Amino acid sequence: MLAWYDAHRRDLPWRAPPGVAADPYRVWLSEVMLQQTTVATVRPRFEAWVARWPDFASLAAAEDADVMAAWAGLGYYARARNLVAAAKAVAADHGGAFPRTEAALRTLPGLGAYTAAAVAAIAFGERAVVVDANVERVVSRLFAIARPLPASRSAIRAAADGITPDERAGDFAQAMMDLGSAICTPKLPRCLLCPLQPDCRAQAQGEPDRYPVKAAKKAKPHRYGTIFWVERPFLSIVAPLRVHPSPVRAELVEAQELGAPPATHPSTSSGRTELVDRAVRGAREVLLVRRPPKGLLGGMRALPTGPWADEPPGLAKAPVATDWTMHNATVEHGFTHFDLTLALAVANGDGHHPDGEWWPLDRLDEAGLPTLFAKAARALRRDE
Repeated sequence: MLAWYDAHRRDLPWRAPPGVAADPYRVWLSEVMLQQTTVATVRPRFEAWVARWPDFASLAAAEDADVMAAWAGLGYYARARNLVAAAKAVAADHGGAFPRTEAALRTLPGLGAYTAAAVAAIAFGERAVVVDANVERVVSRLFAIARPLPASRSAIRAAADGITPDERAGDFAQAMMDLGSAICTPKLPRCLLCPLQPDCRAQAQGEPDRYPVKAAKKAKPHRYGTIFWVERPFLSIVAPLRVHPSPVRAELVEAQELGAPPATHPSTSSGRTELVDRAVRGAREVLLVRRPPKGLLGGMRALPTGPWADEPPGLAKAPVATDWTMHNATVEHGFTHFDLTLALAVANGDGHHPDGEWWPLDRLDEAGLPTLFAKAARALRRDE
């Protein structure tokens, strides 16, 4: 496996070149990002992240809202909260350096058995048994483990332990990951190219894609809810604005009242000129809220919703009392444990909302909305 890896290893932005010590921060970050997410999706997001927060200290000092916005679209948002919590723990309790052992890594927020083992092996060369979905598939086939998942995981880990070398355990783990990604794929595995083919029991049986055996899936429950889209003219004068600095307020109101063209309206900064320009040309805003810190999509900026229930809740817990129009489309989204159908309710508004903020509609892509709410925004804006 190691000889195969030396010849065929993938070039990834978090992976150190041969002979160069791995950066523990980059190893840890990549392993967290790659959970339930593909390499193709993670690669550009990883590069943007490390350009902004290149180490533990910078991430520990980051604003939670900025981190959550940068994570938007990657899903499983507790991972982002745990990244910040772990970075703060490293900065406060470990002198800014990652612990080097698997056991010590397990004490940090969000580092479970897999992540701790991967970081210990890849970043620090400790012998650790690293089993992700790719390794799970390779080992299941190599040993033809017939017991269905998830009950077979202890047997898979024991088998992986038996073939993990004392030296270069990190390279071995990455070799198994690369093999599962490129050769021992879920469907149509390329067995003739596999370095483990002579020893693979599943291939000898002639049915490698039977493994890993999976238990029958249970039907997920279905829930319903409503997303509320409240829109108003940009910087209405009847309500305080929470997302733009107050010193430009009078200037914008003056521009709105006079109808002055942006080029002739004086401004002392490019930011002020931009805001005046947008006010004059009739830009609009949409109401966003911050979801509770705990629970699904915790701490994320989002469109307001009512309850998610077994039956459609209609306009229950609408953010404002107004005349709502129901949109003729719905948004479908799947979470790990349930599927969700959301109706879309639309209204105009011009008042203050104590738990929300008015966000410029033409910059909504900068709000860091989770995928669910980005879907709703696209559905609603298609009809503009």
